[in-house]
Amino acid sequence: MTTRSNLRSEFRHRFVQRLALAFIIIVIAAIIAIGIWQNWTSYNQKIEEAEITSANLVRSAAQHAEDAIKELDSFSSGMVERVEWYGINQVDKKRMRQLFKNQAAMLFQLYGVFVYDKDGNWIVTDKENIPANANNSDREYFIYHKLNAHDRQMHIGPVIISRSTGDLVIPISRRINNSDGSFAGVFLATLRVDYFTTFYTGFQMDEQGNFVIALNDGTVLARRPFDAGVIGTSLAKGEIYTQYLPYAPSGTAHITSVVDGIERINSYKQLDRYPVVVQAGLSKQAMLASWYRGLYKSALFMSVATLGVLAFGIVLLRQIRSGITIEKELSQAHLALEKLALQDGLTGLANRRHLDAVLPVEMSRAKRTNAPLGLIMIDIDHFKRYNDLYGHPAGDECIKAVGEAVKASIRRAGDLAVRYGGEEITVLLPSTDESGAHRVAEQISNTVRELRILHEGSETGYVTISIGLHVYMPLHTEMTTDALVKAADDALYLAKRGGRNRIHPVRSQL
Repeated sequence: MTTRSNLRSEFRHRFVQRLALAFIIIVIAAIIAIGIWQNWTSYNQKIEEAEITSANLVRSAAQHAEDAIKELDSFSSGMVERVEWYGINQVDKKRMRQLFKNQAAMLFQLYGVFVYDKDGNWIVTDKENIPANANNSDREYFIYHKLNAHDRQMHIGPVIISRSTGDLVIPISRRINNSDGSFAGVFLATLRVDYFTTFYTGFQMDEQGNFVIALNDGTVLARRPFDAGVIGTSLAKGEIYTQYLPYAPSGTAHITSVVDGIERINSYKQLDRYPVVVQAGLSKQAMLASWYRGLYKSALFMSVATLGVLAFGIVLLRQIRSGITIEKELSQAHLALEKLALQDGLTGLANRRHLDAVLPVEMSRAKRTNAPLGLIMIDIDHFKRYNDLYGHPAGDECIKAVGEAVKASIRRAGDLAVRYGGEEITVLLPSTDESGAHRVAEQISNTVRELRILHEGSETGYVTISIGLHVYMPLHTEMTTDALVKAADDALYLAKRGGRNRIHPVRSQL
C-alpha cells in the first residue's frame, strides 16, 4: 500500500514539474507571438498610411498639372483659330503681342508665347524684342507639326532651353494651317519648369521623397528634388512604365528608382486628356523610421520580459523541487508520528510529542528556504484561581473552550496548535513573519475575550490569556528548537509580568 502511494506521489511530482515547465514555455511563446503580431500589424499600418499619403499627393499633383496644361490648351486653341482666320501674314502683330502679354500676366505658368511662320521665323511674341535672325525651325515641336499635317491637337514636347534666357521650359504647341490646309507655321506656348518645382516644394515630405512629371514615353519634364541632369532623361525602363502603366492608368507600387536607387512607395497617374504621367514617391526607409524605433523598443521589452519569465521559471521550478523535497520530508515525519499518540485528549489539539516531532522539521525547512518560522506561547491568566473558584471540571471546560478558540483563529493547513502542558497552548506558524504572527496572536486573544467566560478571580471579570511570541529569521540569526521555545516562553513571561491579558512583544515594538 505504501509503495503504491509513493508511486502516485512520484507521478504527481513529475506532472507538476512538467506542467510548470510547459507554462513557462507557453508564456514565453505568447510574449514573442504577441510582440511579432503587434509589430507586423504596426508595419502594415505604416505601409498603408504611406500608400494613402502617396496616392493623395499624386492626385493633387496630377490635378495641378492638368489644370496648368488645360489653361494653355484652351488659350492656344483660340489663338490658332484667330491666326488662321486672318492668315499668318495678315495678323495685327501689335495687337496680338499685347494679347499675348496680357495672357502671360494672368497665367503664372506661362513663360512665353510665340508664332512662327512656315520657315521657323519669329512672327510675333510677348517678349519685348525679337532676336535678329531668330529661327526655330530646328526645334522638335516645329519639325513634328511640319511633318504631321493631320494632327491639329496640342503637342507637348520634351523640355528645351530657351534661346533668349537660358531657362528650362516645356513647349506646348499647335500647327497653323493656311486656308488650303498647307503648313503655315507653329503656335508655341512655353510652360515654366520651375512652376512645378516651386509648387512641389510646398509639400512637406521626407528628404528622399520626390515628384516627377514625364511624358508617356518616359521623358522627364520636371522633378523634385530638382536636378538639371535628370530633366530630359528617360524613365521608360523603370518599373512604372514597364510593369504598371501598361495595365492601369493609375496606381501605387513599391519600386526602386532608376534615377537615384532609392526604394519608394510610389503612386502614379496618367492625365486623362494629355500624354503626361505624374508620380509622387515617399521614401520607404523614412516612412518606416518611427516603426523601426518602435521595433527596437519592442524587441528590448520582449527580451527583458522573456528573461524575467525565465528567471521566474527557474525560481519556480526550484521552489517546486524544494517543495517536493519538503513534502517528502514531512511525509516521512508524518509516517513516524503515526506511531505516536499525536492528539491531546482533552482539547483535541496536538500534544507536546507532536510538537517535538514537527518543530525540528519546520526549523530545518526554514533554514533551507530562508523562510521565517513563528512560535506563539499562550497561558490562561489566573488559571489556578479559576480552578480554586469553580473546580477542576470547570477548569477543564475552560481549557477546552480556549483550545477551540485557538483552533478557530488559525486557518492555514501548515499551522499547528499544541496543548503544551496544563493551561499552556503553543501555536507553530511556518513561513510567518513577525507581523503575521502578531495578527494571529491578536485574533486568538480577541476570540478568547469574546467567549466571555466568567472569572471572578480576574481583574477583568472574564477569562483572558497572555501571549508571548517569537519569530525565527534564518537570514538574521542561528537558533535551535529549544532556543526558539525558550524565546517564546520568555516573551510569555514578560507578557504576564507586564500585567497579563496582553501580547509580548507589542505591535509597536515589531
